[in-house]
Amino acid sequence: MEDTNNLPNENEDNPEEEINEKLNEDGTMNIFDIDRVNPRPIVKEMEDSYLEYAMSVIVSRALPDVRDGLKPVHRRILYTMHTQGLKHNAKFRKCAKTVGEVLGNYHPHGDTAVYYSMVRLAQDFSMRYPLIKGQGNFGSIDGDNPAAMRYTESKMEKISDEMLADIEKETVLFMPNYDATTEEPRVLPTKIPNLLINGTMGIAVGMATNIPPHNLSEVIDALLALADDPELTIEDLMRYIKGPDFPTAGSVYNINVIKQAYATGRGSIKVRGKADIEETPSGKCRIVISEIPYQVNKSSLISKIAELHRDKKVVGIADIRDESSRVSARGFRIVIELKKDTYPKKILNQIYKLTPLQTSFGVNMIALVDGLQPKLLNLKSILEYFIKHRKEVITNRVKYDLKIARARAHILEGLKIALDNIDEVISTIRSSETKEDARTKLIDRFGLTEIQANAILQMRLQTLAGLERKKIEDELKEKILFIDECEAILADPQKVIDIMKEELESIKEKYGDERLTKVYTHELGKFNAKDTIPNEPMVIALTKNNYIKRLSPSHFKAQRRGGKGVIGMSTKEKDEIINILSTMNHNNILYFTNKGRVFKLPAYEVPQSSRQTKGQAIVNFLQLSDGEIVTAMLEVEKFVGKYLFMATKNGTVKKTSVKEFENVRKNGLISIRLRDNDELKWVKETTGEDEIVLVTNLGKCIRFNEKDVRSMGRFTTGVRGIRLKSKDEVVEMDVVSDPGNANLFVIMENGLGKSSPIKQYRYQARGGGGVKTANITNKTGNIVGAKVIYPDTNADLILVTTNGQTLRTTLDSIPSQSRATQGVIIMRLNGNDKIASISLIIMNQEEIEQKRIEKARAAQTSIDL
Repeated sequence: MEDTNNLPNENEDNPEEEINEKLNEDGTMNIFDIDRVNPRPIVKEMEDSYLEYAMSVIVSRALPDVRDGLKPVHRRILYTMHTQGLKHNAKFRKCAKTVGEVLGNYHPHGDTAVYYSMVRLAQDFSMRYPLIKGQGNFGSIDGDNPAAMRYTESKMEKISDEMLADIEKETVLFMPNYDATTEEPRVLPTKIPNLLINGTMGIAVGMATNIPPHNLSEVIDALLALADDPELTIEDLMRYIKGPDFPTAGSVYNINVIKQAYATGRGSIKVRGKADIEETPSGKCRIVISEIPYQVNKSSLISKIAELHRDKKVVGIADIRDESSRVSARGFRIVIELKKDTYPKKILNQIYKLTPLQTSFGVNMIALVDGLQPKLLNLKSILEYFIKHRKEVITNRVKYDLKIARARAHILEGLKIALDNIDEVISTIRSSETKEDARTKLIDRFGLTEIQANAILQMRLQTLAGLERKKIEDELKEKILFIDECEAILADPQKVIDIMKEELESIKEKYGDERLTKVYTHELGKFNAKDTIPNEPMVIALTKNNYIKRLSPSHFKAQRRGGKGVIGMSTKEKDEIINILSTMNHNNILYFTNKGRVFKLPAYEVPQSSRQTKGQAIVNFLQLSDGEIVTAMLEVEKFVGKYLFMATKNGTVKKTSVKEFENVRKNGLISIRLRDNDELKWVKETTGEDEIVLVTNLGKCIRFNEKDVRSMGRFTTGVRGIRLKSKDEVVEMDVVSDPGNANLFVIMENGLGKSSPIKQYRYQARGGGGVKTANITNKTGNIVGAKVIYPDTNADLILVTTNGQTLRTTLDSIPSQSRATQGVIIMRLNGNDKIASISLIIMNQEEIEQKRIEKARAAQTSIDL
């Protein structure tokens, strides 16, 4: 029988007949038939079609979202890996599997494009903080292609988990995928400011974006500051974000250009690799390149240098070698051997000028706002959009948790009602013919909802046990408290901000690291004194009359205990050395004055002199007032402690956060308010968990925990550290970080000294009178200085007399004695000369090695004997 289901209905139009009516006599379609074609000007059609194409490229492919900093393909890759369970603690899985899932579910484009996008997320020379952990060949900085996706494996990095945290809690909106078979997130609920920390590059239609990577710790600090004060300016934010921080390190120049780029969203920043000039044992020089600019191909850089040598544009190169330990963002070593009698600095400048070792990074901060509109953004607006996104995510998460908690509390309330009336509930259920009948009776009898009634019907008999019943009651109380907490958060926007800040601080603690790229404030091409001075160890000496100079540690040769020393520093008549500091040329030094002010000056700005010169008056470098002198120097290139601990000659102490001294004005800052006839004498770094010792002129010492002194602001006076007798004053304050191994070395004015274990000095409360630290006699003279020393300290002791005589001796040559002894002769003095000051000087690597050899020889000699 003929199938009538496929025959056309007589009452319906026949499509074939309709088409035939539209055909011309030659069988071609009449495209201008008024019923089928809507005529449009071709110019208008092209404009609309091109605009649709352009917007599709801009929104769906080329530009990142300002909220999560990801393009659609990267977002789809990470979401796919998340749904596959490829978290940081999972096993690696073939990249081909992930690429196939991305193509099949979310991104119907070429597999090569998806795989190469995936590879970039795993390259530590492309990403400041890689989002994917790769296993296998993922390409190199030499431009080598990755292995095929069937050979490589991957999973997410730990930091990527933070980008997808809470995505299951309705924190972000989802949209249908390309064939409406599943859904994908419009944006990720990221906890990390990915757009800034990893940057991005994309070329759309009629626009492009190029955002440099930044340091995570700096960006989070800026976010925290902006959350507290939304009125901060770009300049204020740059106190936290110094500039770009590239995975390949290097250096960026000209703070004004960086500021312009952050303020306008556009700019061109000069980037240089790191190159050092080294001298070989044969007397020749070589240039060692250890860092290259971001996105520069290392192999192409070497080829370009070789090409310049071949074309004789750069003359004097003998050999070029790539000694890099591995093909990654770190581990570079390109060695350029130079011929004899060449000018290394000149050749290096030519390489900077003619190769990509110096290049420009064109900043163009364009991103999608609300997922649709491309905008040129400045630094502050990017941070503001991220803060807004985090607020929305946290609010949505709390709403979801509240919804789930209310639903669970609703069920628990029903179970509690049932348990309170268990006999009647059981009787009602037993008397019912069907489950539906039982549910209806429970609802009518106890005023339950259908959900509660179903939960009661599904309740197990074990729930009737006493402990199980208590569990339900406890869980209900917990849910009620949680619901109240969620409602309080939703009612107070400040609580949302506090949660956001707490999460950002946690992210910083987990993933924050040190800056890789150095930022130079001056414009590239202009001379800077710091760039022309080698960063070598130096000693800064300060006299009582405030004359200062800088000299090399090699001027001080170690001698045995009891030596007479050498003429270390000449001084003006009736002047004496009061302070010496071991530092590096490029380090910044804080100078504290007797009037409680502080100044900052780089070490290299102090004139370098010989041992015999007197130095220059420090008033030439610092804006000191009448009668104001520098009494303490502190190296602050990188604060290692949390606080600066100060002490005055009259025994007052004070503790202030190091953050108060991060930005010291040229005309100085107030560090402490002083009482009449008191002077600030000592400033040390502390961690907040250290101990403090104060030593007095007449032989007293107090030891107390720094927690006895609360942290105060710069404009406060402080508290009493030690109770002094008349005519006594503090001569030293020092910090004890390891009391179990520490010794206290004291030196008397007549050259006698000793070392005693800190444990012999009992704890006292702050403000006590102290205990005896030395037996003061006419032979010893009063105490003039003290230092806390440790057995493994790679440092030597330097003693300076009032006449400028200097002795450098080893710490292990000083015997350990009890605290109430006179000590031994440390330095023999001439005539009326007296010890003026002491200091520790850190040994260089050569000196440390020499000390190790001498100890080994001494040990071998002892064995032989």
